[in-house]
Amino acid sequence: MITLKQLEALYWIGQLGTFERAASKLNTTQSAVSKRIQELELVTRVPLFDRGQRNARMTEKGEQLLILAEEMLALQQRVVTLSQRDEMPVRQLRLGITELTALTWLPRFITDLRATYPKLAIETEVDMSRNLYDRLQEDKLDVIIIPEAFSDPHVTAVHLARSRNVWMGSPKLVSTRRTLSIEELTEYTILTQGNRSGSGLWVSKWLKSEAAIVRRHISSDSLIALLGMTVAGLGVTYLPLQCFEPLVAEGKLVIIPTDPELPDIPYVAMYRSDRPSAFTTNVAELARTACDFSRQLQS
Repeated sequence: MITLKQLEALYWIGQLGTFERAASKLNTTQSAVSKRIQELELVTRVPLFDRGQRNARMTEKGEQLLILAEEMLALQQRVVTLSQRDEMPVRQLRLGITELTALTWLPRFITDLRATYPKLAIETEVDMSRNLYDRLQEDKLDVIIIPEAFSDPHVTAVHLARSRNVWMGSPKLVSTRRTLSIEELTEYTILTQGNRSGSGLWVSKWLKSEAAIVRRHISSDSLIALLGMTVAGLGVTYLPLQCFEPLVAEGKLVIIPTDPELPDIPYVAMYRSDRPSAFTTNVAELARTACDFSRQLQS
């Protein structure tokens, strides 16, 4: 196994030019430094010095390892000094979100994250709930924010808020303003999200629970695509009321009251509970504070 003492010996030989000077710097003997280098060569299986020369000269492989040794020793120093300073180290957050969060409170959330972790590097993926959940399980994402449609004993879910969904359609297509039964609603073409959407799963279960018979439907994984098709009058769909109510005020969409009403959809922040971390727990709490579906691109 490569040790820091071995890398340290290589580093100081590279800095000072000789084994003797490196030994003096490390407060040890030249034979001890030589032994560390021999052990390092044994582990790496490459010669680090050309001993055919009068003075030991570092080989090309040795110079390559020297660069890595410098990085390792610099990292060691950062670890040693971590408890001696208040400065936050650079850390990474792999965040997964759905379109609704991206369209509403994501800017506010990012602002809060950067205020709490000034050196935070954020990688964001926008995708369907099922895809994000799978990537969390594969340890390719740290935190995901999705509708509460999946569960696992190894995944922690922190409740954020509920999104109220209503049926909407174009005024060109929907002329009535009275409350419709489910049977009357399904006379229209139903625009839905696929089964990899958390919201889509909620609405699909709701329709089944009401014994609804959907005669015609169009499916799309994109919320924005569904919105565009709805405004164009191709069918009716379920949309988050708070986010898209401005389109109702503009006369581009109308709300279709139904009896019964659509259930609210709970949103959660999820992270793996087998990766205990104060960081991910705090990220989920910041999400709970920032979560607000009331208007588009909220800062």
